[in-house]
Amino acid sequence: MVEFGKVLTAMVTPFNQQGEVDYQAAKDLALRLVENGSDGLVISGTTGESPTLTTEEKLALFSTVVEAVGGKATVIAGTGSNDTKKSVELTKETERTGVDGILAVAPYYNKPPQEGLYRHFKTIAEATSLPVMIYNIPSRTGVNITPRTMNRLAEVRNIVALKESTGDLNQAAEMVRVLPKDFLVYSGDDSLTLPMLSIGAAGVVSVAAHLVGRRMKTMIDEYCQGEVGKATKIHNELLPLFKVLFITTNPIMVKAALNMLGLEVGNTRLPLVEPEQGELDQLKDVLRQVGLR
Repeated sequence: MVEFGKVLTAMVTPFNQQGEVDYQAAKDLALRLVENGSDGLVISGTTGESPTLTTEEKLALFSTVVEAVGGKATVIAGTGSNDTKKSVELTKETERTGVDGILAVAPYYNKPPQEGLYRHFKTIAEATSLPVMIYNIPSRTGVNITPRTMNRLAEVRNIVALKESTGDLNQAAEMVRVLPKDFLVYSGDDSLTLPMLSIGAAGVVSVAAHLVGRRMKTMIDEYCQGEVGKATKIHNELLPLFKVLFITTNPIMVKAALNMLGLEVGNTRLPLVEPEQGELDQLKDVLRQVGLR
């Protein structure tokens, strides 16, 4: 059985003032996250601004993070796109960087039917020996992977995990019900981590763990040890943070929060923009509320 960990942080991609990838900052951030509760890191996912990273930047990021935390935490590389052939090519190149797994997002914009989704993911998985996590986020891609399709995909040897970001607990519960017992289903929404654990999720692919990784880890550990009340208390304390990080498009707010706290990760790349003043004011209030300022 593959073990990715319970708290996987979907890491931002730091940029310098010229808008170039800051690889030293990426290395420093990766180390900090692992030292503060992250069992693993997901690189070049949604939060890592994968659509605006070049192939060369992605490969360099994967190598940089592996060099920084390899052996201390799992490193999962986002190699999916809406082009199966290009996804396969990047996945093959990525395997040589030493990462521990692959994140493959549902194809966006072209909206394939379920059979197209099945063949897309199967083709990617068969091109690598690495374990594959499938990423289901209809709000970004325009298409939902159904439990029936996931059940078919779970028959592929190295498709071992799902990041479920539909926000639909009914679907998530059905995923857990129909998938093999050793298949890893992760919450893709920080605010649903605790409810997802209650229906059998393995953990979370988190944005908030950039800021409260240890508390996220404690919440999950308390729940798994039967201390539901203690886990609920932490969830309730962190809920305002979970919400404020998504008042505009991710990763705008988490980057702003990191910069506020002195962890320079730069701005987002266009077409994403800096937060508005009202959003920054809300963020400052919540950071104080959860004890980060």
